[in-house]
Amino acid sequence: MSPGPATPGDALAHAPDPTADVRPDGTATTHPTDDVRTHSTATTHPTADARAHRTAVTLLTDDVRARVRAPRPAEEVPDLTAAANGLPALQGGSDRTAAALPATAGTSRARSVTSPRPPAASPRPPRPRRPGAPTRRFLARATLLSAALSMAGALLGLGRDQALAHLFGAGAESDAFLVAWTVPEMASTLLIEDGMAFVLVPAFSVALARRAAQGPDTPDPVRALVASSLPRLCLTLAGAAALLAAGAPLLVSLLAPGLADPALAVSCTRLTATCALSFGLAGYFSAALRAHRSYLAPGAIYIAYNLAIITAMFALGARWGVQAAALGVALGGCLMAVVQVPPLWRRLARRPDRVDVQASPPEGDGGRAVAFGLVCAVLLFALCRQSQVLIERYFASGLPAGSISHLNYAQKVAQLPMSLSMMVCVVTFPVVARALAEGDTRRATERVERDLALMACLVLAGAAVVVAGAPQIVQLLFQRGAFTAQDTAATAAVMRVYALGLLGQTLVGALVRSYFSTGRTTWYPLGAMSAGALVTAGAGLWAVHPWGARGIAAANAAGITLTALLLLLGLGPRAVPVSVRRVVAELSRPVRAAVCATGAGLLCARQFDSPAAAVAACCLSVTVVFLLLARVLDASGARSLLLPVTQSVRSSVTRRLRHGR
Repeated sequence: MSPGPATPGDALAHAPDPTADVRPDGTATTHPTDDVRTHSTATTHPTADARAHRTAVTLLTDDVRARVRAPRPAEEVPDLTAAANGLPALQGGSDRTAAALPATAGTSRARSVTSPRPPAASPRPPRPRRPGAPTRRFLARATLLSAALSMAGALLGLGRDQALAHLFGAGAESDAFLVAWTVPEMASTLLIEDGMAFVLVPAFSVALARRAAQGPDTPDPVRALVASSLPRLCLTLAGAAALLAAGAPLLVSLLAPGLADPALAVSCTRLTATCALSFGLAGYFSAALRAHRSYLAPGAIYIAYNLAIITAMFALGARWGVQAAALGVALGGCLMAVVQVPPLWRRLARRPDRVDVQASPPEGDGGRAVAFGLVCAVLLFALCRQSQVLIERYFASGLPAGSISHLNYAQKVAQLPMSLSMMVCVVTFPVVARALAEGDTRRATERVERDLALMACLVLAGAAVVVAGAPQIVQLLFQRGAFTAQDTAATAAVMRVYALGLLGQTLVGALVRSYFSTGRTTWYPLGAMSAGALVTAGAGLWAVHPWGARGIAAANAAGITLTALLLLLGLGPRAVPVSVRRVVAELSRPVRAAVCATGAGLLCARQFDSPAAAVAACCLSVTVVFLLLARVLDASGARSLLLPVTQSVRSSVTRRLRHGR
């Protein structure tokens, strides 16, 4: 056995090369054979050799540690910069990388001083809201304001119908006025609620998006739109009003061939023909204001309208008879336009500063503000939808006197829940159109799906109240004066049948906005509405003789429900992309809750003889049962949908309490 090394230098000579024992990642390797060899040589001289071995191992360890700690050359360090890896630069403009470390060797303490550790990553900031996107609180407040004004207008409309029933009952005279009432009903649908809004709200939304993207020195797109469209619209509507007044006898004979007093209907029609012009101006102003997200004046138009009719009936009813109501319609139409002129003028006169909104309005031929094909598609759809009322009155004119009045009163009361629920999409329709004008399809889709869910909950809860307490509601509202108990029973029976189609009516009003909010011409809604109108006409012709007015109401419900199904199934590339399967699944939950709530309302309403107490018990029981089941089933996301409204009301109450201290 050879003698072991006597000095540390000899020990280092026998030691392996430290460089060969360092892996590329900086860790040292071990060699069992070398350890054994070192151990075997060290055992020859157990005293001196052991000390020398320990000294050599210490020197070897220090040298290896120094080599491991030494930084690699800069050219061997991988490039960890953000730009080299396709990532955005860090906040503050700094881009700390390993390449920025000093090339000189040093301890970990020195390196920590020269290159401090970057701070811990903060949570990802929320997605910035577009400057043109309204907040959830704004939408909640706008919906509450529109709903309050709509309810005020609806209550005044109910008072109008009560005054009509009290003064003229349900007979030949009221039937003559309701035939003339067809003109303002058609004008309201075409020029205020559906037709004009579907065309002008997207047009004004595109103009506002362009105004926000352009500088203050460029021509105002909103004023250019008004200058190019409003004069032509006035001339067209004035001509239509003159034609209606001149052709009133022919119109009455077509609408109600079996009417008992056609001459009275003709004189009333000539007065209501002025609504073609006044309603058109009111609808134009309403669309412009809602596109500007102003909802106070558009929501108040029906308040002024119904106040004018009620005042005219009580002031001139004794002298003019039912023609006083027709005169009130003409005056009310003028008031609807006048109340909107000041707020619209203020918004057109001022021009806000430029806002950096990444708008992408359509270009080329599709970028024209109002396309002729879109106008035709919208107007034909609105006419086809309103044809259901024409079909009803045509069939009812051959029934006993008062049938048209029974249908009218039942329809007006039954549609109160629908009118309230439609305020949701009236507020959000400009939001959807503006989002599509800015290219934000995702925001538009989420808005439409939430609107459908909330509107279904509102209208189904109201439909449950209507079905459960129909006799007591009609008795409480109308049974006085010339309106008899027989009229109450007939109207209540028709009203219950009408309520079956309320969900379909609401869905049609909401879904058609998804088609026309894109600003592109589409004929699918007209096809779906035509199919529903054909079903209404065919079913009405078959059911009018065995069931009378109830058969007509059932045909109406069947036709509008078919239209709603077709519009729902047709969503996709033609409209805002909505998940049809998810929407149908969500709608099934409030339907089940409404069925159970209707049973509870029927049971409670029968416990009271007083109509007021019966209606109160019915409303309370239906509301409690529906809300409980909606919360259990999470019907249409009821918990999350009501949160913005609750927060808005809570903040308003808190603010008032603070000011009151």
